[in-house]
Amino acid sequence: MRQLLFTLMLLLASVGGHAQHAKEKATMEDLRTGQKALVAFFSRADENYAVGYIEKGNTHIVAEMIAARTGADLFRIETVKPYPASYDSCIEVARREKQSDARPPVKGDIRVEDYDVIYLGYPNWWGEMPMAVYTFIEKHDWQGKTIVPFCTHEGSGLSSTERRIQSACPGGKVLKGLAVRGSTAQHEPETARKAVQAWLEKLGH
Repeated sequence: MRQLLFTLMLLLASVGGHAQHAKEKATMEDLRTGQKALVAFFSRADENYAVGYIEKGNTHIVAEMIAARTGADLFRIETVKPYPASYDSCIEVARREKQSDARPPVKGDIRVEDYDVIYLGYPNWWGEMPMAVYTFIEKHDWQGKTIVPFCTHEGSGLSSTERRIQSACPGGKVLKGLAVRGSTAQHEPETARKAVQAWLEKLGH
């Protein structure tokens, strides 16, 4: 009897494993079929933690790497009112925006609805996406879209942003995201590029 139960447990585990593999394979196939892709990202230059004053934001650098690899279009999410150039002043503004669940106005827009796959990029501020990214998200219908998050950080990784994106984008499918240290993007671009490449290959690009 015990042998029979053990055999049944192995069989169920095997079936579950095959089902998960099939699901992952289907997800990768979705990204291989030449669907129209967009890299939409928020990024900030000026003074950043661990890298000092920079001319191109950390997330901007990673976004361009993804676009170059996938052939996706690029769209930068920009606030109407720029954040302060000083790092300390910027993170204080970001903290207040997070606490009040603000939606700062953003410049321009792009029709997410015209794309199948959207790579969504942002820096990790206070364990969260900048509130301007929510401003952008809430302008659009994400039904049936594949959303692929990526972020830059200096130790916090993606935090819980993947889960929050799923909540903010009803009807969309959120895939496993990528977190790259901002200092790596700025000072070790080849290391960052290899990380992007490995991540995209795992997703099917």
